[in-house]
Amino acid sequence: MALKVELKPGERFILGDSVITNDDQRTRLFIEGNSPILREKDILRLEDADTPCKKIYLLVQMMYLATDPSRHHDTYFEFVKDVLKAAPSTRPYLDAINSKILTGEMYKALKDARKLIEHETELMGNVKGA
Repeated sequence: MALKVELKPGERFILGDSVITNDDQRTRLFIEGNSPILREKDILRLEDADTPCKKIYLLVQMMYLATDPSRHHDTYFEFVKDVLKAAPSTRPYLDAINSKILTGEMYKALKDARKLIEHETELMGNVKGA
């Protein structure tokens, strides 16, 4: 079954190792195959990874897009260890991400990493409010 992607004018997405940019009108694409696909709204750029959990998201994103995800594992697990040490309440989120990575469900791991960022934002809000 093909994946249907609807793009707004000027919207970009990643297909495999290519960035595709839509022209000036709405477009609908049907994509078949096993290449990783990321819509612009799900892409985190390096310069925007400004918190520990965003860096974890970036690493999961890199694993999702990589031909060999294992080359990012060492860095990923270093960040996970540091985040757990600083914020033990992140454990359920990190366990969920790790489980998806171990089973090869990289896109689902990315979705769980987004929840981790939301938790981090909440924690930071609590610290600022205290």
